[in-house]
Amino acid sequence: MPSQEIGTDLELESQLCFTLYSTSLLMTKFYKPLLKGLGLTYPQYLVLLTLWQQDGQSAGAISRRLMTDTGSLTPVFKRLEAEGLLRRVRNRRDERVVELFLTERGRALQVQAQEIPGCVVMASGQPQEELEELKVRLEALRDRLYDAMP
Repeated sequence: MPSQEIGTDLELESQLCFTLYSTSLLMTKFYKPLLKGLGLTYPQYLVLLTLWQQDGQSAGAISRRLMTDTGSLTPVFKRLEAEGLLRRVRNRRDERVVELFLTERGRALQVQAQEIPGCVVMASGQPQEELEELKVRLEALRDRLYDAMP
């Protein structure tokens, strides 16, 4: 079978998806030592970020916010509860709904996490304004891709 020359469209380095994927991997790796000091994993940090913003959300609401399914977050919720950072409570009107509430320890962790975003800005070597612009553009891309899903 004769070899065919692959166009640049199919080169790994030409793929936006690979750039986003590899950047996401490195971002998560960058966070790991920062979060280790708080005793958190990256998924746990994301859950806590949502609860620091608004306590008492349902597991389903948090899952939607993090764009994942509840089943994959249930172990994260259980671990955070076992570590005394949140409480899981069944909704009285609908027992199928589990609501999550921060404990005092979970709220206190927010103060310790305050320095993390600054560390990311510093490591990026970019001004805060440029990073904010990048974030807005990525959010727009994410939203368009979401809307284009079958």
